[in-house]
Amino acid sequence: MDDAKNKTSLKARIQKLGTALSGMVMPNIAAIIAWGLITAIFMAEGWFPNKQIAELIGPMLNYLLPLLIGYVGGRMVYEERGAVVGAIATIGVVVGSQVPMFLGAMIMGPLGGWCIKKLDSIFQDKVRSGLEMIYNNFTSGIMGMLLAIVGVYVVNPVVNTGSMLMGEGVDWIISVHLLPLANIFIEPAKVLFLNNAIGNGILVPLGIQQAASAGKSVLFLLESNPGPGLGVLLAFTFFGKGNAKGSAPGAAFIQFIGGIHEVYFPYILMKPAMFLAVIAGGVTGTFTFQMFGAGLKAAASPGSIIAILAMTPKGSYLGVLAGVATGAVVSFIIAAIILKHDRSTADEFEAKQQEMAQMKAESKGKETPTNLAPADFSGIKKIIFACDAGMGSSAMGASLLRDKIKKAGITDVSVTNTAVSRLQDEPDLLVVTQVELAERAAQKTPSAVHVQVGNFLNSPRYDEIIARLKTETLINEETGAEPKATTGSELELSNIKEINFIRHDQNIGTSTMAVSLFKDSLHKAGKKVPVKAVRLDELVDSSDHLVIVTKEAKKNLDIRYTKVQVLVVSDLLTDEKLAQIIAGLA
Repeated sequence: MDDAKNKTSLKARIQKLGTALSGMVMPNIAAIIAWGLITAIFMAEGWFPNKQIAELIGPMLNYLLPLLIGYVGGRMVYEERGAVVGAIATIGVVVGSQVPMFLGAMIMGPLGGWCIKKLDSIFQDKVRSGLEMIYNNFTSGIMGMLLAIVGVYVVNPVVNTGSMLMGEGVDWIISVHLLPLANIFIEPAKVLFLNNAIGNGILVPLGIQQAASAGKSVLFLLESNPGPGLGVLLAFTFFGKGNAKGSAPGAAFIQFIGGIHEVYFPYILMKPAMFLAVIAGGVTGTFTFQMFGAGLKAAASPGSIIAILAMTPKGSYLGVLAGVATGAVVSFIIAAIILKHDRSTADEFEAKQQEMAQMKAESKGKETPTNLAPADFSGIKKIIFACDAGMGSSAMGASLLRDKIKKAGITDVSVTNTAVSRLQDEPDLLVVTQVELAERAAQKTPSAVHVQVGNFLNSPRYDEIIARLKTETLINEETGAEPKATTGSELELSNIKEINFIRHDQNIGTSTMAVSLFKDSLHKAGKKVPVKAVRLDELVDSSDHLVIVTKEAKKNLDIRYTKVQVLVVSDLLTDEKLAQIIAGLA
């Protein structure tokens, strides 16, 4: 048991290191894009050369970007005091450097935050009242000065040498055309771990260093290429089964245009053979990029085709588009072959999806719950989605739950998103994280209620969260009340814009037949109100919607919805109340 615990903790520590690297770069992607756009547009070989504006390129690359990274790195460790000391420490490795000092900033920023945090833990409680400002300012200034000097004489030479060696290593790999083999590791690591740690923690700093001297870098395209993921999603669109086939077109749009690559990860996990498709697509795409000599001026984030084209220098559009296209085609062909030979039914296919989610959770030392673990949801006022970098997938997950909460009529709960490293423990908090980050989230917010999901963009946990929140609301209300509407005469039918039939059992035939009979009766009565058979989680919580349910289904309806008008019937097909409704409709 202890071995398993230690093993899990080791994985969490390794993951934390990769997340820390990407966490320093991700908040500064906008600044990197600004530098890339200025370079692509205004440099001597750019679209609109402008010597005066181009003078921004060097200072931004050599000073602004490293200092921003150092500032964020220090803030990750010790908030604002750590951020200031981290930035001061970073200037020590920046001055006199022969290469853009991104790696040095990733060292000095967190080091500065850690040093001032340790100093405060020793002396801050001993400071007399009234001397706090003197202590804070002078300790930060002195610590920053000392670390800057260390940066000049120790870290700068080491990082300079290391950066040049790594740059020469990358150049050699490119020269012997072995770079495509990197995708053998990149594509699975994106899905199984965290893609931000690879792209923003490793490839972006090396790519910027290469682009500073060569004008562009193919390293920006290795992880951000949307082609392999697009190919898999298109294969599911044409040859998939069940929910995977139905959701694939929307996922393809989000992935290719929106740049959120996480949407295709569950499709890979539900059928592990798909790793072959994305690996082959990634290798093919990178080989094509190299063959055309393609590259980007700066990082494309998110990995959208729009962002990629915006960062493409003049003369590289054909190569970039060719690499994306060939990656998608190869990935599509292999994924299509895999799906065509798949003998499972839609139900079996979905069962494998759950099985893969369980396997992934177990590989991280966790279990994927079939429903929410017992927890006190009373008093929850804030829900935070926490992911690796606090952008991308967590933002979309927060948006999805926010919409569900709005439709459920819950008005006193806010939903936001952030990076897991920036979580803060506070009362009345619910934290939603992916399984891989659950351990770290629990460490950061021990007082919060925690919910784990396999995929931010498509999780049954969201409906369970809504149900639990609604249950807590109902518990606080007066109990034992009769249903708000059980007869047709008690309903306000003048403003009804849609009628929904809800079934209690798993047989769709009854509700479908009920809708058909009700529509016929409406038509004969000359009424034109839309009638639909819907699932419980598809309802819109609005007073202009009339919901027709059986007594058994009414209980679940009360948990989730408060504004809809409800008619409880003994039978969806023959109850006499249905005729009263038709007569009362406008």
